Amino acid sequence: MNPTIERLKLIFLGIFAVANVGILIWTVGWAMPEQKCLEGHKWWDGYQRVCAQPILTSDLTGRMITDPAARAAALKAIGRAPPPAPAPAKP
Repeated sequence: MNPTIERLKLIFLGIFAVANVGILIWTVGWAMPEQKCLEGHKWWDGYQRVCAQPILTSDLTGRMITDPAARAAALKAIGRAPPPAPAPAKP
């Protein structure tokens, strides 16, 4: 067979192999961790590849959200369960 065709065949096979390895590294190193992070209701920083736990501003400042519906919605948005309702007093 023509040596030029053999050389081109090897070049294209090499490019194909390098592209596949690059896609595998991107999938395992970036796409899968991002998916797991987002499924856990956390924040993904793709630049530094960091999965961060969101927190409420009221956790930092100590000022509680006074509206129960708004507090439950805020807790749900960051993936935390609202605190249980207080048990009724026994007579």
